[in-house]
Amino acid sequence: MSVLLKKPIFEGISQKELAEQLEAKKKCKGKLPTWFNTEGIYYPNKLNIEQTSSEQTAAYKSKLVSGKLLLDATGGLGVDTYYFFKKMDQVLHCEIDPELSQIAQHNFEILNQSNITCIGRNGIETLKTSNQNYDWVYIDPSRRNDVKEKVFLLKDCIPNLPEHLPSIFEKTTNVLVKTSPLLDISQGIKELDFVKEIHVVALENDVKELLFILEHEFEGDITIKTVNLVRGKEEVFSFSLKNEQFTSPGFSSPEKYLYEPNSAILKSGGFKSVANEFGLKKLHQHSHLYTSTDLVDFPGRRFEIIKTQPYSKKVLKDSGIAKANITIRNFPMTVAELRKKHKIKDGGDCYLFFTKSLNDELIVIETKKV
Repeated sequence: MSVLLKKPIFEGISQKELAEQLEAKKKCKGKLPTWFNTEGIYYPNKLNIEQTSSEQTAAYKSKLVSGKLLLDATGGLGVDTYYFFKKMDQVLHCEIDPELSQIAQHNFEILNQSNITCIGRNGIETLKTSNQNYDWVYIDPSRRNDVKEKVFLLKDCIPNLPEHLPSIFEKTTNVLVKTSPLLDISQGIKELDFVKEIHVVALENDVKELLFILEHEFEGDITIKTVNLVRGKEEVFSFSLKNEQFTSPGFSSPEKYLYEPNSAILKSGGFKSVANEFGLKKLHQHSHLYTSTDLVDFPGRRFEIIKTQPYSKKVLKDSGIAKANITIRNFPMTVAELRKKHKIKDGGDCYLFFTKSLNDELIVIETKKV
């Protein structure tokens, strides 16, 4: 029976509130295990939980900061704040929603982190009126505008970070910004000042957030670091934005092995740098698939090539493949269209890559995982 249909169980708590707490807690099971497994936690609405960082990405962010004092200008539920406090002497958690601020403060006390200072007001205004200087300021702008529509440009988010940056840099040298994974990296660089590093963070090969590190007056080459958090390990690849723009990779027809970069690298745009770093050749300028004669360690998926053939309906029919995992790269058909046309079911040990050759001819590469 639904909780809403039962008689009240706890004095002073409606069945509606209880149902909301149970639903919100369920959403925390994989994302926020510390919160989920701690008695006495009070949960905000499920939208706040959907928008918050996971514990894994919050722990990664905490490695990027150090010092005595950090101000989290957009505190929310406080997951990032909780992990920042493990690296900083003091953290201020600012949250414009007073109710959410109280929830965060209650939960910090339950989690034995009562030394975090919660301020239930606008973080940017708190910063501007403060007499304090900060080692770091962290900002995660809301990707919804005043009428709750989803937005992606930083100037359309709340707060409007590009507008407030000059004031922020009056109180700190270092700013860490979390943005939507959908933000175009070049657009972020254009909107922000003094970008020093960009971290593309994926969780189990799903890009979750972009992190921009800003250092006041920085004018050097931007470093882009990709990290894929997989089963407790970090799959890392870093490159220089300037080198990526000016380097030239080699090209080749498919050799013995095929490589597909992880999603963080694909988002980063480091397509030429990753080829040169691992001694690989690209199949095509726009395919972002790589090949080699000798097997190398690689931040992504690795395959042994069984056969490469020109793409045609007859070739697929003659191959007798009825079940396979399909990937398309720089190919004029969708996976769904290919499955329907060639009657290929999903799954199995066969991996088919539909792409283009160096001569722009459509090809299909039959592989198996290494």
